[in-house]
Amino acid sequence: VSERKVDFLEKNQEHCSTTSQSRSKFQDQPSIRKQSQPLAKNDGESQSVFHKSWTLLLVLLISVSLLYVLWSGIPSLLDATLSSRDTQILQAFRARMKKLKNTYQSQDPSLWKRTHVFLEKRLNTSHLHLEPAILLFTAGQEAEKALRCLSNEIADAFAFSQNATTIKINGADKAILDSDIVKLEVDNELSSGFREGKKVAVVHRFELLPAGSTLIFYKYCDHENAAFKDVALLLTVLLDERSLRKSLTLQEVEEKVRDFLWAKFTSSDVPSSYSSMDTDKLSGLWSRISHLVLPVWPEKGLPVEGCT
Repeated sequence: VSERKVDFLEKNQEHCSTTSQSRSKFQDQPSIRKQSQPLAKNDGESQSVFHKSWTLLLVLLISVSLLYVLWSGIPSLLDATLSSRDTQILQAFRARMKKLKNTYQSQDPSLWKRTHVFLEKRLNTSHLHLEPAILLFTAGQEAEKALRCLSNEIADAFAFSQNATTIKINGADKAILDSDIVKLEVDNELSSGFREGKKVAVVHRFELLPAGSTLIFYKYCDHENAAFKDVALLLTVLLDERSLRKSLTLQEVEEKVRDFLWAKFTSSDVPSSYSSMDTDKLSGLWSRISHLVLPVWPEKGLPVEGCT
């Protein structure tokens, strides 16, 4: 009996010991769960930071792409931003220029293309105009009428599209006048005309103006310092030679006009005064009026109307 009793007590003790260990393990589990919670929290924060970083990167990429598109000058986007008034002005100008192209069929395609681009930029009011548009047309003696007619009609097309008129100055009418008087006259004609809302001026036979008087064009052609920036000035120069070779490049034509004006304005018979021309002054003037120099070829059967 005593042996059975001893066995019973030993088994009972083992059972209690096992139960106690089980309880101890069970009690330890909450502490294990508590320790695992911060790790899970840290993982969540890391994922959140990761997602935010990718979102920020994506936003930056989209922003850069949009800026590139806006600054790249895609024509379709520019056209979409034009106001209805700008669109009407451009359509009117293009229609008039199309008619001129059909009339003046002997002219080089580059004349129409470059004139279109140069003047259409001026017609887009959505862009800030920092300087006036300056064009110089030139021709040999045989194309005198075409030079006068074409420059007039291009100027009128530009003015008409904006419901304005053209300022017209003829150098031949002022050739024998005093240089200072001519300077004042030209200054008054341009200033009063532009203030009244006129958008373009044509100065015919620029080479016949007294040399010193041409310095007034510093005021109107001096890039960003010009007195009027939302206007266009068309100058014409008739060369002494009978004709211009059509094989000449635009660069060669420009050099020919430059040399011609140098000979005209700095010759020894030009009276010496504070307003007279010299090489330095002429160099400065030339850099301001030679933005675009285009040759004009003779035309047959030009209409008399509009060519006076």
